[in-house]
Amino acid sequence: MPNFTKSKELFEKAKELMPGGVNSPVRAFKSIGIDPVFFEKAKGSKLYDVDGNEYIDYIGSWGPMILGHADPDIEEAAIAALKNSSSFGAPTALENTMTAEIIKLVPSIEMVRMVNSGTEAVLSAIRLARAFTSRSNPAKTKIIKFKGCYHGHVDPLLVQAGSGVATLSLPDSPGITESVTKDTLVLPYNDVSALEEAFNAHGKEISAIIVEPIVGNGGCILPEKAFLEAMRKLCDENKSLLIFDEVMTGFRVALGGAQEKYDIMPDLTTLGKVIGGGFPVGAYGGRKEIMEMVAPVGPMYQAGTLSGNPVAMAAGYTAISKIQRRGFYHELKAKSQYLIQGMQKVNQQFIDRAMTFVEAAGMFGLFFSEKPVKNFEEAKAADTEFFKKYYVEMLNNGIYLAPSPFEALFMSAAHSYDDLDRTIEAHEKALISLREAALA
Repeated sequence: MPNFTKSKELFEKAKELMPGGVNSPVRAFKSIGIDPVFFEKAKGSKLYDVDGNEYIDYIGSWGPMILGHADPDIEEAAIAALKNSSSFGAPTALENTMTAEIIKLVPSIEMVRMVNSGTEAVLSAIRLARAFTSRSNPAKTKIIKFKGCYHGHVDPLLVQAGSGVATLSLPDSPGITESVTKDTLVLPYNDVSALEEAFNAHGKEISAIIVEPIVGNGGCILPEKAFLEAMRKLCDENKSLLIFDEVMTGFRVALGGAQEKYDIMPDLTTLGKVIGGGFPVGAYGGRKEIMEMVAPVGPMYQAGTLSGNPVAMAAGYTAISKIQRRGFYHELKAKSQYLIQGMQKVNQQFIDRAMTFVEAAGMFGLFFSEKPVKNFEEAKAADTEFFKKYYVEMLNNGIYLAPSPFEALFMSAAHSYDDLDRTIEAHEKALISLREAALA
C-alpha cells in the first residue's frame, strides 16, 4: 500500500485556501471517496507524487501530453521563447507559424483565432455562430448540444453536461439562469431521430449544433457515422452551422482530428490540449467567410491579452511538428489496442465482471458494462460503484487513471510496452483483490 502522508497534509491545507482544496473539481477525487494525490514531477509516461510514489499515467494532463511529460524538444522551445519574453500582448511571428500549421492540417479550417482555453474557444465559437447566422435571420438563436458532452463552463452549454458535473452528481450549475439556457436544446448523443425532430420543430431558429465528435467527457463514446452525417445534412438544409468541439480530439485521434477520421467537415472547430504542448491554449477556426465576422475585420467582438502567448505557441508548434512523424498515430493505436486486448484477456477469468472498451488511437476508455456504450444514459447505467473500488486498487498498484467513470483515458508516445504489461498486471491484481473482498 503506497504512503500518501504528504498528499493528505497538503490537501488539508489546500481546503483552507481553495474551494474543495482544488482549482478544478474533478481533481478532488470526491466521487471516489479518497483524498487526491499531489504531484511534484513527471517524465515520459510516469508521474511522481510528493510522497515519492511512481505511477504510469493515463490522464496526460487531460490530453495534451501526447508525447509524454517533459518532452525535451518542447522544453527547449518553450525556454527559448521565454528568454525573449513570456508575453508581449502584441503580434509575433510565432502566431503566424502556429496558425498556418493548424490551417494546413485541419481539413475544415481556413482561418484561426488563438485564445487561452477550450472554454474560451467554445464561448467564442458559439457567439460567432449566432452572429453569422443572424445576418439573414435574426430569429436564429437556439443551439443544439448533446447529453454528456462537456464544452467547458460556458453558461448556455452547462446543461446536462458530462465529466465533472456528472461525477459530482450536481444539478445544472447554480448561477446559470433560465434565460441563459432557454435557447439550448439538449438531445441524446447518437440519436438521429431526435436530431431530425428538433430541426422539424425549430429549424429556422437553430444557429448551430455543437458536439464532441468523439465524446471524451461522458467517458469515451464513439459516434455512429450516420449520426455525424445527419448533423451535416440538417445544418446544410437549415443554414445552421456545425461546430465540432475538438478540444480533446484535435491532433489526438488523427492529425486532422475526428473530422479527418470520419470525413465530416464542420463549419467551425474548437481546439486546445495538444496545440499548447502542455501550456494553456485554445483556438477556434473555420471557413474564412465565417471567421471574417470576428473583430477587427467584422462586428463580432472577442479579445484576449494573452491570446497567442509566445511560450504556448513555441511549445505547441513543436508538439505538432513532432506528431507529424510517419507512423505516429499507427503506433498510438497499436499501443491502445495492445492494452485493451491484454485487459480483455484478463477479463475472461472474471465472467461475473462485465467490461467494455473503446479505442480511438490515442484516446480510449473503459466501462463496467455488459454492452457497448453509445450515449451518456448508457454510460450512467454502467457499474459506477464498482469503478470507484477498481480505481482505488489501480491507484494503489501504481496506475493513474481519471478519477471518474465519465472521462476518457489517453495514450502517449512515451508509453512503453513494459508500461502496458505492468498496467495489465495491475488490472488483474485489482480484479482479483475485489473478487476476494466480495467473497470475504
